[in-house]
Amino acid sequence: MKGALDGVLVLDFSTLLPGPLATLILAEAGAEVIKVERPGRGDEMRSYTPRWGADSVNFALLNRGKRSLALDLKDPSSRAVLDPLIARADVVVEQFRPGVMERLGLGHAALAAINPRLITCSITGYGQDGPKRDVAGHDLNYLGDAGMIALSHGDGALPVVPPALVADIGGGAYPAVMNILLALRRRDATGQGCHLDIAMAENVLPFLYWAIGAGLATGQWPGNGTDLVTGGTPRYRLYPTADGRLVCAAPIEQKFWEAFLATLGLGAAEVDDAGDPAGSVARIAALIAARPAAHWRAVFAAADCCCSVAATVEEAMQDAHFRARGVFARRLRGADGAILPALPVPVAPALRAGAEEAAAPILA
Repeated sequence: MKGALDGVLVLDFSTLLPGPLATLILAEAGAEVIKVERPGRGDEMRSYTPRWGADSVNFALLNRGKRSLALDLKDPSSRAVLDPLIARADVVVEQFRPGVMERLGLGHAALAAINPRLITCSITGYGQDGPKRDVAGHDLNYLGDAGMIALSHGDGALPVVPPALVADIGGGAYPAVMNILLALRRRDATGQGCHLDIAMAENVLPFLYWAIGAGLATGQWPGNGTDLVTGGTPRYRLYPTADGRLVCAAPIEQKFWEAFLATLGLGAAEVDDAGDPAGSVARIAALIAARPAAHWRAVFAAADCCCSVAATVEEAMQDAHFRARGVFARRLRGADGAILPALPVPVAPALRAGAEEAAAPILA
């Protein structure tokens, strides 16, 4: 079965997470992805732990189904290899600091002179211009600059580091894919490529629409854990169980709230969550803490009240719902023949290519 991007050639100069995840999504939709790597070492993520065979398992998950091409981009002879690929490529993805591709003679203007239809996608922390364009950073820095960390970091004495790389994925990889697809659509109409400037820090801001709206409309800017979706109400919180698990309680609407209270043996009139939120939290927390997770899992499964027990990652991968939908059905093949579930990506089945099983590239 052909994917939606069958016939599209992508040259991937990126490393680590944002660019490789973006090109993985393109590959899963049928694009041919050639990963251009440094000779000898390749992508930095190859050396990460834990290992799976010769390389990192993280590298393998993010680069399934791609090809590798080892080139010293500082060596002018590399252009003899690159130019024919550039001439027939549709997309270039790069993740260097601003100006690096230009110094290598691979900036968009130079590439467009070879192939005017080429779409160049540059992913950086802060964009190609502006006061911070050359500032080094990682996901945590971008989340901090966008205001996300200040909204939900927990106890000030022991602040919580977010477990998800929201800026890398939600601010980098996903916007890159979206804009590449938009650029391909426009190229269909105009015949012209373009340069896409993807800045991870600013792309975090749409996640904070509610905080931005509250501050602009009322002048009262949300704080740490003070608002609806950050635990500032009994209707949207994590409640510990007797055995140290967590109930994810999100009965925001009144009908769900009343159903939630009923599972706890409480009537709606007994809990004043608006007038006494702290007292309501304490009362609910005490009831949930009296029983283990298995009890609450069974109770909430029958209650239809937007409540559940938080799964571990291992449990999530065994979840019957995910299994039934084939979320982990695709396979990653190792060089020694070992098999792992492939990393799920948000490409609809009707748009995917047919490779149910594929390997990550050996550095070549």
